[in-house]
Amino acid sequence: MTLPNIIHILVDDLGYGDFSCFNNGLNLTPNLDQFIEESTCLSQHYTSSPVCNPSRASLLTGRYPHRTGSIDTLEWWGLERLDLNETTIANILQSKGYTTGLIGKWHLGAFDKRYKPECRGFDEAVCFRGGMHDYFNWRLESGDRVLRSDGRYLTDYWTDEAIEFTQRHRKQPFYLHLTYNAPHTPLQAPEEDLKLFEDREDLTDAVKVLYAMIHRLDQNVGRLLDKIKELGLKENTLIIFSSDNGPQFGGTGSECLDRFNCNLHGSKGSTYEGGIRVPAIVRWPAGLDSKNNIQSHFFHMTDWLPTILSMVGIETPKHLKIDGIDQTEVLHGNSNPHNPMRCWQWNRYTPNIEYNAAIRDGDWKLVRPFVPEAFEVPDIKWLDVSMYEPEYFETNGIRTGPYPDVQFPAPPPVELYNLKLDPLESVNLAKQEPQIVSRLETELHNWFEDVCDDLAKTHKQ
Repeated sequence: MTLPNIIHILVDDLGYGDFSCFNNGLNLTPNLDQFIEESTCLSQHYTSSPVCNPSRASLLTGRYPHRTGSIDTLEWWGLERLDLNETTIANILQSKGYTTGLIGKWHLGAFDKRYKPECRGFDEAVCFRGGMHDYFNWRLESGDRVLRSDGRYLTDYWTDEAIEFTQRHRKQPFYLHLTYNAPHTPLQAPEEDLKLFEDREDLTDAVKVLYAMIHRLDQNVGRLLDKIKELGLKENTLIIFSSDNGPQFGGTGSECLDRFNCNLHGSKGSTYEGGIRVPAIVRWPAGLDSKNNIQSHFFHMTDWLPTILSMVGIETPKHLKIDGIDQTEVLHGNSNPHNPMRCWQWNRYTPNIEYNAAIRDGDWKLVRPFVPEAFEVPDIKWLDVSMYEPEYFETNGIRTGPYPDVQFPAPPPVELYNLKLDPLESVNLAKQEPQIVSRLETELHNWFEDVCDDLAKTHKQ
């Protein structure tokens, strides 16, 4: 068999509950629902961070975010940058004869040319390099070119570019990382999609717009899948669809984004299940049995690099310190007895293990809850500059210390859940199981010390 094409579609802030097949028809995702029907759907797929760029760094490197230097979303501090010493899956595939492309959101180095995707293993790219972007008034980059809005809705534009990429490279193996920013804010959707939900009295105004954005995303994924079939590439193209973190909730009144997410606890930003357990769909007709429709084995974001390489017959370079494991046998429907403990941690500016952290070992999960102070961004004024006037930072450089002073309260008590018996994290067993709590706390601290040793070695310039 010739090398398969690889398309990894990564969407932004999408939860399991955002598929109409999982939410009893609350919204409209017919193409994604059909994609699930003919693919393997991972029901216990975990991102490596509850926010955007740290999980993206893990996806591309197979390593925990802290090791890569990509620890927070604030590009004006350079905290989202993927360290220049990191090797990406695009680097590896490029060296093995793949044509590699990045289309969409980058968020792994916004203002320094050394961090552009074209310098990280991608032969070509069209993207915005920050964390969020306007869907109508866009400013994109491709090589040294700046591309301005041409009237197209951004989700449509990404698909147009993806289709063009696949057409140009259909005669050779390609790796396309297609990173839609939908349904991340700002909440903006075309009028025809908004009309589908305008009379829904069961939804807030914000959720109406968000569901319209997801509907448009669904239509575009369907458009790309149809083109892959039309080009005769369906049989030998490995397609992965996943989300970078859980759905964004919050807001009040008509602006409230809270919605159904299969009753998982928490949302984007937190290390509860709702923040880190996210959809993933895998289809490769020539290489995977589509009858294996639902796979419930624990799968982590860092596993994608070694798994994809294994599936296409490429060895993971031995010199790389990879946290992920090869889950090929799981995707083939076989059990994998080796599944290491997994850890998560995120807060603003500087990592702090006392807040918003978790560790899972088998069925047990220990959580250090987040506190609102861990999410505060006193210098949020720079976000608009980053989105609409990136030339400011390209000319003047990113912000330099010290970071804003964020005062945390005393850490809240740890929580312990048995996910097999309680997947919704509704019964805290910390008091009943002190020995398990003690063991997992020790393991969590050991992990944090290990990854932060690597973080200290990164050199952001």
